[in-house]
This record gives sequence, structure tokens and C-alpha cells, in this order.
Amino acid sequence: MEIVRNIQIKLDVREADHPVLDETFEQFRTAAQRVADHGWDDEPSRMTTTKTELHAETYAEIRDSLSLQSSLVQSARDLAANALSNCQDRLLDGDATSKPEFDGTVVVYNGRTITYDDESVTLATTGERVTAGLVTPVENEGTPFEDYWTDEWEKAEATLHKRDGTYYLHVAVKKAAEPASCRDDAGNGVVLGVDLNVDGYLAVTSTGAFLGNADYLNHRRDAYEHRRRGLQQTGTRSAHLTIQSIGDRFARWSNDYIHRVSKAVVREAVAHECTAIAFENLEHIRDRISAASKFQQWSFRKLKRYAEYKAEEYGIGVEDVSPAYTSQRCSHTECGFVHEDNRIGDEFECVKCGKKLHSDYNAARNIGQRLVQRWLKSGAGRATCQLALKSGVLKVNG
Repeated sequence: MEIVRNIQIKLDVREADHPVLDETFEQFRTAAQRVADHGWDDEPSRMTTTKTELHAETYAEIRDSLSLQSSLVQSARDLAANALSNCQDRLLDGDATSKPEFDGTVVVYNGRTITYDDESVTLATTGERVTAGLVTPVENEGTPFEDYWTDEWEKAEATLHKRDGTYYLHVAVKKAAEPASCRDDAGNGVVLGVDLNVDGYLAVTSTGAFLGNADYLNHRRDAYEHRRRGLQQTGTRSAHLTIQSIGDRFARWSNDYIHRVSKAVVREAVAHECTAIAFENLEHIRDRISAASKFQQWSFRKLKRYAEYKAEEYGIGVEDVSPAYTSQRCSHTECGFVHEDNRIGDEFECVKCGKKLHSDYNAARNIGQRLVQRWLKSGAGRATCQLALKSGVLKVNG
């Protein structure tokens, strides 16, 4: 199987090269729009969406009237064809949609129109090719750039964007990897349990890793919302622009924060040679914290999604389990007693066997055990199922 990831990189473009890049944006947009205009029909069955037909019917005219090289014309055609196909699907499903309109600054590059070097890229334009330097993060640790801008990953298609006068390149990188089912140890299975929280630690694993700070994340969100509301009351254009700016900054910061926590979760799974990571079912979480902010629910979804694609690289699966009573159940395998008095805040002490643990750690163990038990009961072909713990692994029998 092939794994694909995306990295955003800021470009250092010479001032003298801005006009030709901006002209390339405009001509690429024009080419994509002409293809969309040609292929569109209000009746979805009469819409032209295949790249072959669109190429035959539009390529020559666009190539003759614009300065784009042939590969960029084809990239614009592909962009329009995909947009038309999506619109056709929506219309056939009975959903409302309209003809694609391309009004942003974007150019799609492939292997024939972009060249990657260690510290720069060379881009095809409407004129001479432009070389731009890569502005890499000063602190790479824990960033997508550190993870994927390496020789292990093949650099593939990229899209060029311009925001607030600055050029950014979104690069797709890919590499081959074995799916979890093909791993030599997939016949058995070691599970990492993960408990997610709206306060305290954001994520706690069955191996005793306490990751992130949900209180800090919520505090940053509250501070952003407080400032946003104040600016909304001001009502000026300047205030509106500031709202957009601080919103973008907070979105980037929160994404990066959750990215780092998800990476730490996967790192725990790799270190303990796990074949799967067990999360609480997000639907159950939504019901449980329905009174909590939508931001917390978004954080959980994002963390799980990031963990899924990071774990995929190592052939580790991610599965959901019901979180029912995981906070009240004693995770000691010889006990398993469930009672609401077992947990008081961050402390868990079983009223039956007396076992004491941090309550989130106890819940993470129960979440992991729940997946192990599911495997055993379903006869999933795993002769030995184990839960990754703080010290070694625990074999769980039926």
C-alpha cells in the first residue's frame, strides 16, 4: 500500500519573480475555468467529466490562447475535471450545487513542472522557470516537516498558493508501507489503550504516558474567544481583519498542539510493538460531553484522525471501543469490579480489591482491554492477545 502525506512550506521568492508567478496563477485559473465552463451542464447526465474528453475538446484552444506550458494546461484540466465530477455526483444524489468557479490563487505542479532540491524548488511559469528558496521551520522537532521531509518519502505533486503576499507550497509526499494485516505479528496483537479527557491530561495511555494538557488547550481557546467577541463588538473593518488573523493563528497553533500529542500516542504504540491503538468511540464521547464545548469534541476527532494516519505508516491499526463504565471499572484483570464510588476525581481506588491507580490511567487500561476481549470473542485469528502496560504486556485470557 502507498501512504501519502502533505506538508506546507513557505517559499522565499525574489521580488522580481512575483509578476510572472502572479500571471501564472491568473492563466492557470483561466484555463481551469474554461474547462469547467465547457464541461458543465445543468443536466448531470449531459455533463462532460472525463479527462480524455475534456482534453480532446479544450486542450488545443487553451494551449494556443495562453502562455502556459502543456503540463500546466493538463493540470488545470484535471483540476476542473475533478470539480465537475464532484458536482455531477452531488446532482445525481439529489443535492444542490452549481458550476465550479475558480477564483483563488493556486497552481498544481507535477513531476514535469517542479524540481525539488535540498534548499529550493524550481517552478514552471508562463515565462522562465522560477527558483524559490524553502523557508524551513527553525524548530523542526515534532513538526510534519521533520517527519516527512526526508529521503524516506518521495516528493510528488504540489500546489502553489499565495496568501497575504506570501507564497506557500503544499507538497504531497509518499512512500510504500505494509498494511497492519500484513505484519508478521498481526496474527496475535498488542493493544495500546488511550483515554481522552476534557480536562487534565488530554490523552493517557495504558502504558502510563500522560500526554498534553486539555486545560491549557481550553484556556487558549477561551482567550481567543474572549478577544474575538470584543473585536466583534467593535465592528470596524480593521477589527474584522484582526479577527481573521487571530483565528488563523489559533487554528494553526491548536492543530500543531494536537499533532504533537497524536504523534506521542503513536510513538508509545511503536515503542511497545503494538499492532493496534484503541480509542473510545467518538459518538459515545459526544454524548457524554454534550454539555461541553464543540471545540473539545473537535479536538478529540482531530487527535484520533491524526493518530490514524500516523499509525498507518507503521502498520498499526486504530479501532474504536465503547467507553461505557471504563472510568468506573477496576482494570485489574482478577477483579473487574464496577462501581461509581471507585473513582473520585483523578484518583481510582477499587472498593472491592483496593487497587489504586490514576483514574485516567485506569480508564486507558480498560479501553485497551475492551479491544483485546473483542478480538478474543470474535475469533479474529489472534492466538495471543495482549494489552500494552506501563511495564511490559499483560496477556488477557477469556
